[in-house]
Amino acid sequence: MAINIKSKKDIESLRIPNRIVAQTLQLVSHEAKEGVSLLELNAMARDFITSQGGRAAFYKLYGFPESICTSVNQVIIHGIPTDYSLKNGDVLGIDIGVEYDGWYGDGAVTIGIGEISKADKDLIACAKDTLYEAISQIRVGMRFKELSLVLEENICKRGFVPLRGFCGHGIGRQPHEEPEIPNYLESANPKQGPKIKEGMVFCLEPMIAHSDGEPVILKDKWSVVAKDGLNGSHYEHTIAVIDGKAEILTEV
Repeated sequence: MAINIKSKKDIESLRIPNRIVAQTLQLVSHEAKEGVSLLELNAMARDFITSQGGRAAFYKLYGFPESICTSVNQVIIHGIPTDYSLKNGDVLGIDIGVEYDGWYGDGAVTIGIGEISKADKDLIACAKDTLYEAISQIRVGMRFKELSLVLEENICKRGFVPLRGFCGHGIGRQPHEEPEIPNYLESANPKQGPKIKEGMVFCLEPMIAHSDGEPVILKDKWSVVAKDGLNGSHYEHTIAVIDGKAEILTEV
């Protein structure tokens, strides 16, 4: 496994697309209201990214047909924007990638539309709080498997389970680089495998299901739901390891 180490100059370059990601997420989250269609949100995001000199990185990536991912209710990740108009009580995941001058940024949030249930509020809080708790524990010398265990334990102690089969990832000159960072421990021993080092840049993205996180891909060949068929949530930040600690690049 070759995990790229970024120089300080590289990280400064990475700040730009990740700042655009953060600004676009803020814009789309603010505009995502009852009656607004997913395609309208997609166009807002694309136009804003372009206005900042960036490019919507998801467009045509692996064949994805639109500029951002919009995942509604049971769809946890990779939802394709359609003419569906948001309704009161919906849960909406927004995942955005940006390329700027050959460098990539990536981030995601899940929000409620209008009044949502307590169960959905807890679901969204699980993804967000798990992400920030994991980030707070990142240190040089920590193993990525230990980080996966932190993510899993935080998800499960809230009564939810991680979506299986999908993971966080490195990022830089490519939208997806090594390492893969699952939201659960895949082997019995977390004290093995690659260690986190100064200059590494990667995305953490807890993806949350209620009771059965086995993934099911829908007929559009992109939208991923959990086997339990219940609502899901997803949060993501791009992280740079600077001076031994994690710094979030995808914040306004």
